[in-house]
Amino acid sequence: MSKVMFKKILALTGILFAFVPIIHSQSFIPNGKKTSDSVLQDFMDKRFGMFIHWGPVTLRGTELSWSRNHQVPQEEYDSLFREFNPVLFDAESWVKTAKAAGMKYITITAKHHDGFCLWPSRYTSYNIANTPYKKDVIGKLAKACKKYDIRFCIYYTVLDWYHPDYPLHNDGNKTPDSKADMGRFTQYMKNQLKELITTYQPYMLWFDGNWEQPWTQEMAADMYLFIKTIDKNVIVNNRLGKGKHELMDAGTIGDYATPEQKIGQINMNDPWESCITICKQWSWKPNDEMKSLDQCIKTLSKTAGGNGNLLLNVGPMPDGRIEKRQVKRLNGVGDWLRINQQAIYNTKGGPYKPDSLLSSTRSANKIFLHLYSNNNSQLSIPAVPGRSVLKAWFLAGGEVNVHQQENRIALSWKGNMPDPACSIIVLEMNDTVDSVPLIDKQIAGSVATN
Repeated sequence: MSKVMFKKILALTGILFAFVPIIHSQSFIPNGKKTSDSVLQDFMDKRFGMFIHWGPVTLRGTELSWSRNHQVPQEEYDSLFREFNPVLFDAESWVKTAKAAGMKYITITAKHHDGFCLWPSRYTSYNIANTPYKKDVIGKLAKACKKYDIRFCIYYTVLDWYHPDYPLHNDGNKTPDSKADMGRFTQYMKNQLKELITTYQPYMLWFDGNWEQPWTQEMAADMYLFIKTIDKNVIVNNRLGKGKHELMDAGTIGDYATPEQKIGQINMNDPWESCITICKQWSWKPNDEMKSLDQCIKTLSKTAGGNGNLLLNVGPMPDGRIEKRQVKRLNGVGDWLRINQQAIYNTKGGPYKPDSLLSSTRSANKIFLHLYSNNNSQLSIPAVPGRSVLKAWFLAGGEVNVHQQENRIALSWKGNMPDPACSIIVLEMNDTVDSVPLIDKQIAGSVATN
């Protein structure tokens, strides 16, 4: 589609969009097309989800897609699906693991950059139906999510190094394939996306691979609008357009930002979700170094304190099981959440900006202080303008004494805090705190030790 024709189409729909900087993340979407605030708020209230990277390359234990033409020769990589037979895959087991961890949604790589599809797509033979396993992984997982009240989400990447109409193939050749045709390829994408949305009714579409030159901003905007004609409520992340992942910037096309392998900065205006691996590699790798329980809990806590969601990735093994050690780690997070869930779900970040010692979340007239040091018995923080503390306590149990002065709140308790990873103190205030602006005064250095 030419730029002139694209502008004409946009004009017919009443959009003034000449690729000017986007001041608000949704300003280019016409009425009735953008994802509603209520749907996005429902997503952000969930706070914690499971990311799943999985495909035939787990047979080699190398990274999904990126190892094609690198650790694994292309011909060998592209033939791995003929060996892929995950006979121990149990969708309900995966979903129960997520549920026990306190996760509210699951996002799986239905199609990663290698082009392999985990569902029996009508538009390519490079899919799960032509493996020895044959069964529809996406269908089974969608069904299990519905059964256990977990939102089902689909990862689908723009990049497709396998498809002949996509011009680049991750083979070191930067010159686009002259036989490729992006017009045909974008139609292939539309066919598959319609197939996925109408067949599995995903809560959210998680796009990726927007950075290579063949994919343009025009294609991205057109694809977003196409998706919304099929399901106006499906959530779309910000990796369709050419903007930065971690921001809702001028190149953003989508609903929320996606910082990767790091906790996003506190942002009270735009929704965001950090995607972070539980190990080092996205897909399964034998003996891959795994994050400690302390790291996982702190990551979730600090993400919520920044007003974001955490999408924590696991990589199932070639036989379809999630490693027992990963399941155990997730269960540990779930144990912590069962005690402290009030400070995570359905909250906003702040009002205190996160630092190395604590972060905070809030809801109605309560502030939840997330404390990361277990050897203190006192805490001094800035007072909340126009509010006073009525009482305080640990969510895990235990009294907290309060002394409020004009500009400071002094808290104290006996002994160590309840949890070595993160303990939550509840401050019950005399009024609601949802609208309180972020408090800029530094918290660092305000904790006094015995």
